[in-house]
Amino acid sequence: MTVVHQYWTNVVIPACSQTNALILLASMLFVFGSVHADTKGKLAGRIVDQRGDPIIGANVLFIGTTIGAATDLEGYYAVINIPPGSYEVRMSSLGYQTKIIQNVRISAGQTTTLDETLPEQTIELGQEVVVVAERPIVDVKQTSTMAVLSKEDIDVLPVQELKDIVNLQAGVVSSEDGLHFRGGRAGEVQYRVNGVSVNNAFNNQSSVSIDRSLIQEVQVISGTFDAKYGQAMSGVVNTVLRTGGDQLRWNTEVYSGDFVFDGTVRYGTEKFRPTSIRNFQLSLSGPTGLPETYFILSGRRYEFNDYIYGRRFFQPTDKSNFEQNLFYPTGDVREVPIGYSREWSGLGRITTKLLPGVELGYQALVNYTQSRRLNYSFRYNPDGLSTQENISVVHGIDWTHTLSASTFYTVSLRQNYVDYSDYLYESLYDTRYDSAGPPRGNDVYERNAIIQGVDFTRYIQLTNTLVGQVSLTSQVTRHHLVEFGAEAQVHELKFGTPDGYLVYGEGGVLNRFVGVPGGFKVYEVQGGRPILLDFVEEPGYLPTQKYRPVSFALYGQDRVEWNDLTARVGVRFEYFDAQTSLPSDLANPANSISGAPASPLRPTSEKISVIPRVGISFPISNRASVFFSYGHFYQFPALGTTFNNANYTILERLQAGEEGRYGVFGNPDIRAEKTVHYEFGYRHALSENLGLNLNMFYKDIRDLLGVEFIETYTGAEYARFTNVDFGNVFGFTVSLDQRRVGLISSTIDYTLQIAQGNSSDPRETATRAAAGDDPRPRQVPFNWDQRHALNLTVQLSEPRSYVASTIFRISSGQPYTPALGSGFGESVEPNSGRKPVSLLVDLRAEKFFQFMGAKITLFARAFNVLDTRFNNGFVFTDTGSPYYSATSIDLAQLANPTRFYPPRRVEVGFSLTSIP
Repeated sequence: MTVVHQYWTNVVIPACSQTNALILLASMLFVFGSVHADTKGKLAGRIVDQRGDPIIGANVLFIGTTIGAATDLEGYYAVINIPPGSYEVRMSSLGYQTKIIQNVRISAGQTTTLDETLPEQTIELGQEVVVVAERPIVDVKQTSTMAVLSKEDIDVLPVQELKDIVNLQAGVVSSEDGLHFRGGRAGEVQYRVNGVSVNNAFNNQSSVSIDRSLIQEVQVISGTFDAKYGQAMSGVVNTVLRTGGDQLRWNTEVYSGDFVFDGTVRYGTEKFRPTSIRNFQLSLSGPTGLPETYFILSGRRYEFNDYIYGRRFFQPTDKSNFEQNLFYPTGDVREVPIGYSREWSGLGRITTKLLPGVELGYQALVNYTQSRRLNYSFRYNPDGLSTQENISVVHGIDWTHTLSASTFYTVSLRQNYVDYSDYLYESLYDTRYDSAGPPRGNDVYERNAIIQGVDFTRYIQLTNTLVGQVSLTSQVTRHHLVEFGAEAQVHELKFGTPDGYLVYGEGGVLNRFVGVPGGFKVYEVQGGRPILLDFVEEPGYLPTQKYRPVSFALYGQDRVEWNDLTARVGVRFEYFDAQTSLPSDLANPANSISGAPASPLRPTSEKISVIPRVGISFPISNRASVFFSYGHFYQFPALGTTFNNANYTILERLQAGEEGRYGVFGNPDIRAEKTVHYEFGYRHALSENLGLNLNMFYKDIRDLLGVEFIETYTGAEYARFTNVDFGNVFGFTVSLDQRRVGLISSTIDYTLQIAQGNSSDPRETATRAAAGDDPRPRQVPFNWDQRHALNLTVQLSEPRSYVASTIFRISSGQPYTPALGSGFGESVEPNSGRKPVSLLVDLRAEKFFQFMGAKITLFARAFNVLDTRFNNGFVFTDTGSPYYSATSIDLAQLANPTRFYPPRRVEVGFSLTSIP
C-alpha cells in the first residue's frame, strides 16, 4: 500500500565591428574561466536509519531525470546543477524502505535541505512510502532579503508581466522614471534572464518585457546580493524561463477588457469598449524527436488602448486663422485612442543533451512594439503625435558541461539588441512636415488644444551588446560550494536625432539642419526634393553619436553551509573602458583659447573596482535565525546620459553668459557610482503555517552622477556631469506569511524607509543654477521618498476548483516642492511637502474545469478596484492636491484628466492547458 505523510523541508546582427567584438569576447573567455549558477539550484541533506545512524551509499534520484547522487560515509549527499521547479525525489537503499518525496521545490541559486529517515524493509518488496514535502514558511538559510516566486505563485496573482511582479515586492517604489529599490535611483537594478544580463546599457533598464506565461521562477533581491551579480547598486531581478520537457504540452490564453468609469465626466469620453485591451497567447513545448532534445515556442499579441480617447476634429494639415480665431476642421470626428500600444512578443528555446554530460541550448526572446504616448494636448488632432517603435532581441547559446557529480561549468554567449525610434515620419525630408508645420493651438479653442501641425520629435537609439560569460561551480567539500566566473560585454551605442533637425526659418519656411563636420548644411524641400540653401559654421553638432565602450568582470565566491550556519563570501573585480577621448585641460575645452595651455584630446582612463561582499545567516533554533550582510555595490551610470553631448569642440566660441545655451555636457570619463549596503534581519517560523521576517537596512550612496561647473581661462562657465551627488537610505521591513489554512492564505508586509540626498536627478544642480537658486549641495528627500508602504495579499482557494486573490497596497505620499506665491521669500525647502496617501486594490478570480484532456480556466481580474483617483501622481504645487488649484493659470491643467491615476480596469478571459 501507499502511505502518504506531510513533511517539512528546511536577430539580426548589424554589419559593423561584430567580428572584432566576437574575437575579443572569445579571447577573454578562453583565457579566464558569469554565471549560470543563478539559474540552477541545489538539494542537500542527510539520510539515516531509525537509530540515527548514517545510511552509506543511499541513492537520491530526481524522478523523470538523470539527476541524482549517493550518500557518503556519514550519510550526507548534495545534488547541484538542478533547474528550478517542483520535483519528485526517490530515496532508496538496499534493505530499507524506499521513499518518494513529492513537491520538492528547487529555487535558483539556493539550497533546499531534505533530511530523511529510511526504516528497514518491513513491507512487501516494491511498495514505496510517498511523502508530500512542504516548503518551510521561512528560509532560515537566506543571508539577505529575497522574494522567490514560482510559476504557481505567479499564476494566481493579478499581474501580466515581469514588471508587475517586481512592483509588488516590499521596498520597491514606483515613480514616473521607473522602479526604485530601497530608495535608490531608477536604473540601479540588474535584470537577468537565465543567468545573463538583459539590461540596455543606454538607460540601465531591462531591454525586454516578459509575459508571465514564459516564467518558471522569479527572484527579486532587494537586499544585498552575491559577488556574481554586477552593474547594480539597488537590486537584482533574476528570471528563469520555462523549458520543454519529454511530454508534448500546449497552452493558450485569451482575454479582453477595458477601463470602467465611475459615471462622472472626468476623463472626457467614458464609453466602455470591451475589446480595447486584447491579448492572445499560445505556447507549445515538448520533445523534438531527437534523443534528449526539447523545445518550447511561445507567441503573444497584445493590444492596449489607453483610457483617454480624443476626437479627430482636425487633420494635421488643417489651416486655421489664429489671428481672428477662425478654425476650419476637416477631420472625420471619429473617437480614437490618443495613446496606444501594439505588441508582438515571443520565445523560442531548444535544449539538447545528445552529448554525454553536456547540455546545449539556444534561446531567442523577441519584442516588437508600436506605440503612441498619451498626450492630452493632441486630443483633437491625434494624428499629429509622433509614434514610437521598439525592437528588442535577446538571443544566444548556453553550454553546460558536467565534469563530475560535484563540478560543472557553463559558457554563455548572448546578443542584446535594441532598436528604438520616435518620430512621425521616417524621412527628414518628408513633405508632410512642410504641409503640417509645428503644433499650434490657442487659449480660445479648448484651452490651448493642439489643432494644427505635427510633433517635430525625431529620435533614435540603438544598442547592440555582445555578452560572454563563463562560470565554474564545484561542491569542493560537503560544506563549501565555490563559484568562479568571468563576464565580458562589448557595447555599440548609437543615439540622437536621425539625419538632422527641423527648424523654421525666415518667411515660415521649414528648413532641415543636417550636421556635418564643421557645422550644418541647411536644406529646404522644393518639389519633393531637398535643395541646399546654406552652410552654417558651428563645430561639433552632429545629429547622432556613436560609442563602443567595453567592460569586463571576474568574481569568486564561496557558499559555506556548515551545520546550520550559512555564509556567502565573495569578491568581484570590474573593469570599464569608455574607449573615447576628452580634452586634457577642461579650462580650454575646445583647445581654442589663444594664449592658454594646449588642450589636446586624451583617452579616457580605464576604471577598475575591487568589490567585497559577505552575508551570514546563523540559526538560533531550528525555526529561527538572524542574518547580517554587507557589501560594496558599483554601477556605471547609464551610458546614454554620460555619453550624451560629450563633444566639447562646440565650446569653441563659448563666451561668458552663454552657459545655458550648451546644456550639460556628458562625461565618458566618469567613475562608477557606489553604494555601501548594510542589512540585519531576523526570521522566525512562529508556527507551521505562520512565518515572521524582519530586516533593517542602511545604504550609504556616494559618487552619484551630478553636475559640476567648469570655468574656462576666459571666465566663461559650462556644466558637465561628474561624481558629486550623494545620498543615504535607512529603514526596515516587517512581514508575516500565512500558509493556507482551510481556504485562506495571506501575506502582509510593512516598509518604513527614508531616502534623501543631494538631488533626485543628475541635472538638478544645473537646473537650480540656471533658475538663480542656490546650487550648493544639500540633503533633501528624494522625489521617490515614500516613507510608508503596506502590502496585503489574501488568497481564497480550493485546489483544482477555484482561486481568488486580492492585493491591497497603501502608500504614503511622495514629496513635492510647495509654491507659496511670488515675490520675496517665496522659496521653501525643496520636497518639503507631501502628496496625499493612496490605496490601490487589485483582484483576480479563476475557476477550473477539465474537458477532453484539457484544463480550462475561466478568469477575471480587476485593477484599481476602488477606482482610486490619485496614487503619487501630479499635484498642484500651490495646494498639494490633484483636484484644485488656487490660481487661474492652471485652468488648462485642471481640464486635463491625465493628472489622475488611470481608472478601474477589468479584464476577462480563459486559458486552455493540456493535461499530461
